Amino acid sequence: MRDEDPELIGLSEVAELATVGASAVANWRARDPTFPEAIAELRSGPVFKTTQIRRYLVNRRKVRMNHVISTINLKGGVGKTTTTAALAEILAGEFNKRVLAIDLDPQTNLTTMLIGEDRWEELNDAGHTLATLFRDALRDESEPGEFDLEKTLQRDASPVQAVRTLDLLPSSLDLIDIQGRLGSITSGRFFANAAADLLRRAVKPVLPDYDYVLVDCPPNLGIVTLNGLRISDGYIIPTIPDILSTYGIPQIQRWVKAFATDIAEDIAELGILVAKFRVQATVHVNTVARLRTRTDFPPVFNQVVRETGDLSRSAEFTSFGTLRQRYGSAFGDYRAVAVELMNLLDHET
Repeated sequence: MRDEDPELIGLSEVAELATVGASAVANWRARDPTFPEAIAELRSGPVFKTTQIRRYLVNRRKVRMNHVISTINLKGGVGKTTTTAALAEILAGEFNKRVLAIDLDPQTNLTTMLIGEDRWEELNDAGHTLATLFRDALRDESEPGEFDLEKTLQRDASPVQAVRTLDLLPSSLDLIDIQGRLGSITSGRFFANAAADLLRRAVKPVLPDYDYVLVDCPPNLGIVTLNGLRISDGYIIPTIPDILSTYGIPQIQRWVKAFATDIAEDIAELGILVAKFRVQATVHVNTVARLRTRTDFPPVFNQVVRETGDLSRSAEFTSFGTLRQRYGSAFGDYRAVAVELMNLLDHET
């Protein structure tokens, strides 16, 4: 190569320069229209001008980081998983955002909503779920880990034809047994195996690829939930507006605040999202009014999600042409929540 020729580098060198994995660079190239064009396609792969790559990486670091949001409630059946799925699919399908959904709930409902039970069984049998990540932490330090981020990450994870920029990290029923044993793991050299930091270290290479990351947490305050909050900028509490469903809100607030203080990070109270709201139910109307006046509670989203008879079909894994077909008459409510969330997060940044 003559001195005046530009220095050329391949994908592996780009990954080294960016201090990320090769899969992350391949994802940038596939999805980011600002990624530099290859100078040539060789048998060994594409090559790029180093100066263009360096300029791209500098600009990439200037871009606002993604938003990572956990959904949490100590009570099941409050619409937590449906809310996570709807927001993820609407942000991707309606607003062309790059979205990653992380299913930490051992019930795996978010996983089966997005990729179906058959595909989940294949991944579970192959060990390509988040259960493997947490199981690795229970191994002896001398044993190699089995978690493979690239094989676990499911691209284009939605049965809705209009959704093309949503990926998923699937859960597993095996987490039920594993989460109870995580408190016994050793911290490891330099505390690298800290129980609440396992997810963050595993997904760190791909987080910059997304505008929004939505984490569906289990209905408890255990170590798996801590892993979700550890990577989160804020959290949402979906709830049915009744006494039993809202009873645990103060406990969640205290616990998250204490954890955020312990790790010296901010985890914002983004708000309470009222789900399964029945206009004719006096207890629902009164509870929402009470929540809106509680200054010691997180703020309540302006938009509520009304209970509809056709919302139950959203949990089915079948081909949908549009998001409106999937969520029925609740689509407008969830879309309004997504807009409110984006406006809130833009304001906070």
